[in-house]
Amino acid sequence: MTQDTPKELSLKLNMLWNSFGSLFYLGCQWLMTVLVVRLSNGFDAAGTLTLAMSVYNIFSSVALYRMYTYQVSDVRHENAVGEYFGFRIITCVIALGMAAIYSFATCPLDSVAAILAFFLYKIANLFIDVLHGLDQQHHRMDFIGKSLIIQGAMSLVVFCAVQTLANDLVVAFLCMTIGTALIGLLYDLPRSTRFEQLKIGISRKKTAHLLKYCFPIVVAAIACNAAPSLPRQILASIDGASSLGIYASVAAPATIIQMGASYIYNPLLGYFSEAYEKKDMKKLAALLLKASAENAAISLIAAIALLLIGEPLLVFLFGDQIAPHVYLMTPIIICTAITAYVWFLNDILVAIRHFKGNFIGNVCAVILSVPAAFFLIPIYGMNGVSFATILAYGASAMVMLVYLLLVFRKESKHIE
Repeated sequence: MTQDTPKELSLKLNMLWNSFGSLFYLGCQWLMTVLVVRLSNGFDAAGTLTLAMSVYNIFSSVALYRMYTYQVSDVRHENAVGEYFGFRIITCVIALGMAAIYSFATCPLDSVAAILAFFLYKIANLFIDVLHGLDQQHHRMDFIGKSLIIQGAMSLVVFCAVQTLANDLVVAFLCMTIGTALIGLLYDLPRSTRFEQLKIGISRKKTAHLLKYCFPIVVAAIACNAAPSLPRQILASIDGASSLGIYASVAAPATIIQMGASYIYNPLLGYFSEAYEKKDMKKLAALLLKASAENAAISLIAAIALLLIGEPLLVFLFGDQIAPHVYLMTPIIICTAITAYVWFLNDILVAIRHFKGNFIGNVCAVILSVPAAFFLIPIYGMNGVSFATILAYGASAMVMLVYLLLVFRKESKHIE
């Protein structure tokens, strides 16, 4: 470590900075889903925003290619940050092309421009994400937290300003893209490159290796994201964009549960990998139990809070027009709590490089979600989206838990 290299922070400080920055960013993103209703007439713009998010969620897995989890758990330093960045450029271009084809084929044509503009905005975030991976490798997640605070504030201000003046989601997303790129260049790049110089580029051999090696977990991630996104699209196709906008508006506060849980365990991923690399199964089990308990505690606290204040909060945010739809809240809370745990199991299996259980669990989820949605939505309406997702993710969690327990049993026998 050179004299100019920033010193590592403690695990506690890293968790605090990551949690605060991530929650602030999440709050700003969530406020956009709230304010889009206030700044527009009716729920159509909210439905288009939700549709854009749903399409991005399906193909974000290709853009990410699970490289953040792979990068921060790269305890052997297999690849340089410039190689991760070069690989991210390739996967983002592929994902954008796939999203464009999918959008033209399955979405209303008047929504396609907004979907692709939103995708560009998220791609700008994903480029910064590579630098954040480097920060986390060197245990300086305060850089990450501060960057997310700046990004969140900028995105919210730009979104509100453009929607107020132009009422155009496409223009808003493009302006947010430019702002995010500037933050990456002016804030993140100078700090992250104190750890390692960014020389963008990756060999064909390494590209082919990563594309092949990580392909099963990418398919799994696509399936994981599609499992809740496809029922939402099915709802829009059956009942229209307005119903999707209503469902998304009620669901918006509940995202705190799944995102808050991920901020707790995310700083631990590198420690999971280190423990598994050393075959320290006792430490790995302790970390797993600790993260699971904290995940459950956050889910329970958030669920109780939302059940107590959910209705007045939704009416305050969206007006009296949302009051008849508050009944959607309870299934949504259960759905998001299960989602949070599925995300956790996904990342743990990737961090310890056991891809089979990750793949099988998530493919089961997407296989179940579509027929469940077509069966349940006509019966239960908007609640059918939640019920279909609960069924799909419940099965996924069970499969991955069983596989994780088998891995522990196998490794423990080897140690004995």
